[in-house]
Amino acid sequence: KIILNGIKMPNLEASFRALRVLHAARDLFKQYGFYIGIDRIIEEAKIPKATFYNYFHSKERLIQMSLTFQTDALKHEVFSIIHSYRELMAFDKLKKVYFLHANLEGFYRLAFKAIFEIEKLYPAAYKVVSDYRNWFINEIYKLLLTVKVTATVEDAYMFLFVIDGAMVQLLSANKIDERDKLLEYFMSTLA
Repeated sequence: KIILNGIKMPNLEASFRALRVLHAARDLFKQYGFYIGIDRIIEEAKIPKATFYNYFHSKERLIQMSLTFQTDALKHEVFSIIHSYRELMAFDKLKKVYFLHANLEGFYRLAFKAIFEIEKLYPAAYKVVSDYRNWFINEIYKLLLTVKVTATVEDAYMFLFVIDGAMVQLLSANKIDERDKLLEYFMSTLA
């Protein structure tokens, strides 16, 4: 048996069907939000409703798994930027991490959307995003300490808020890209 994020899959085809559901759900969540119904997800994934519930048991579990895949990918990328790019200066690492997140096509978009849409409806799924943000703050705080010995946890929170502001701006109707200016302003506070 194959185990996919805690779910035992009887065979490879079953795990492919589960992944197809996760991909369809991710795309629909990005486009329409977490309010989209299960019927639309299973229609897009081309699986029977019973199969969906056999794999995921509930919409909250599907959302939780979708967010887990996204945040795990983000953690991997952030960790890689911070610890693998030894030749990069801390400012360059911050810039790479910033643009990894402030990106409508990136992994952070779904987690960002979840902040506003699921806290009350799907608390277990929301915890995935909350845990990621706490992990992220800690990693950024450690990186900021290499730039400025007087850096605080609040500085790390501010970096996350600058990312969130960039996402709001990217998602707004005016489509003016000010990500560089937001980042420059934050970086100037570290000097």
